[in-house]
Amino acid sequence: MLMYAIIFITLALVFYTIGVWAEKFQKQLKTWHVSIFWLGLICDTAGTTIMGKLAEESFLFSFHGITGLLAILLMLFHAVWATIVIVRKDKHMQVKFHTFSILVWVIWLIPYISGVIFGMTK
Repeated sequence: MLMYAIIFITLALVFYTIGVWAEKFQKQLKTWHVSIFWLGLICDTAGTTIMGKLAEESFLFSFHGITGLLAILLMLFHAVWATIVIVRKDKHMQVKFHTFSILVWVIWLIPYISGVIFGMTK
């Protein structure tokens, strides 16, 4: 099960990184970016769920557990907001959206990196 968790979380990193940086370089939110955000969220949630089943209960209340939950909630908010921006076809918001995307991505990296460190020290 650990291998599946690692694969899902790595896929989340790949999808989310592609979505966020492609959006930034293209300077406009596009439908395919939104799809990639949702795929990243799904993969991260799946990987985190598997890791949670493998981990001790105290792990959930650790720095990594708390920042991981925050990151998933931010990713969910980000994907929902991106969907709303695309559905409303708000050109101004499509152009400005990338600033928030990068912030969410950076925050998401905190539990990703702490998970790698935690996993290597265990």
